[in-house]
Amino acid sequence: MSAEERRESVIRAALSEFAHGGYRGTSTEAIARRVGVSQPYLFRLFPNKQAIFVAAAERCIEHTRDAFLAAAKGRPPEERLEAMANAYGRLIREDPEKLLMQMQIYAAVATAEAAGDHEFGASLRDRWQSMWDSAHVELGADIEETTTFFAYGMLINTLVSMGFPPTQRNWEGIYEFARAGVGPQSFGAPAAPSP
Repeated sequence: MSAEERRESVIRAALSEFAHGGYRGTSTEAIARRVGVSQPYLFRLFPNKQAIFVAAAERCIEHTRDAFLAAAKGRPPEERLEAMANAYGRLIREDPEKLLMQMQIYAAVATAEAAGDHEFGASLRDRWQSMWDSAHVELGADIEETTTFFAYGMLINTLVSMGFPPTQRNWEGIYEFARAGVGPQSFGAPAAPSP
């Protein structure tokens, strides 16, 4: 296996490990073990743990952006919003680690910012901005539609992460098509009881 292939394996493993353990809770030893390499070899591929986290986080954001773009491609403008929302629902339903990793990204960057480390999240902000800009273009550069799209997405992230079932009242008002099949039971988690 080439160094580049091994690097890709590390990024995939790191995404999974960080998704479940967070930045502080994940050891580079666990990542190395998952890939089947030694820690010293891991650090020949990446200079430090932060670089591994950033690479995995960038990949997660890129996958989300790519899902939006693929869903919008070739569709008339009036169909893109629903297609992109459905694609996001599929992404987090079929690969729940992507949602977990997103939540870990926000927590890690917020923690670094609170500690005065503004560089930690710089490239991640750039990637997230690129994702937002790409969606904005696909949604006809309509600022209200783009903002609403991302606001709903963040609400969906929160509701799914916290285990709210799609029948819970907090889901009311979200695009009907986005509510279908995006609850926690779609991810193999038990749904919290409805109030």
